[in-house]
Amino acid sequence: MPLLAIPAWSVWRMVRGARLGDWRRPGWFGHAAWASFALLALVWLWGALSGGLDIEETCRLRHHEPYDEAYYQAHRDDYFRLFPLSQKCNAGYDLVAPWVNPAVAVLFLLLLAALTGLVGSVSSSLGGPSRRRPGSPPGSAEPGRRERRRGARRRPAR
Repeated sequence: MPLLAIPAWSVWRMVRGARLGDWRRPGWFGHAAWASFALLALVWLWGALSGGLDIEETCRLRHHEPYDEAYYQAHRDDYFRLFPLSQKCNAGYDLVAPWVNPAVAVLFLLLLAALTGLVGSVSSSLGGPSRRRPGSPPGSAEPGRRERRRGARRRPAR
């Protein structure tokens, strides 16, 4: 359970940040990327280690399924793939839970989306492509967040 504390904290920060409107900032996307990566690693490990150290023993003793050595030898390469995960006792029973592979795929897509958002938000906060206001003359860019704040702090001339 302690392994779930880190992604749970990141998800909590993401939800809190979304309510406050912080989802445009790089930190929000960083938490999203970290949470999806951590959950992706945990789910993948859950699936990869579902067979235990001895697949034959796991099939017979824990799942009460017959172990087919001929099937294992014929499909040996399938057991060592990174995705989709599969550890079959026989042709009809897989030790990897049915939810693991779809969860890995969805979390990987969420990780890619979060990394894309992170790169986009960092590049815009570092002064990426300038944005013009509608109706403003060409060549005039909208002032960034810092310029607006500095301008708002100045006192009017007397």
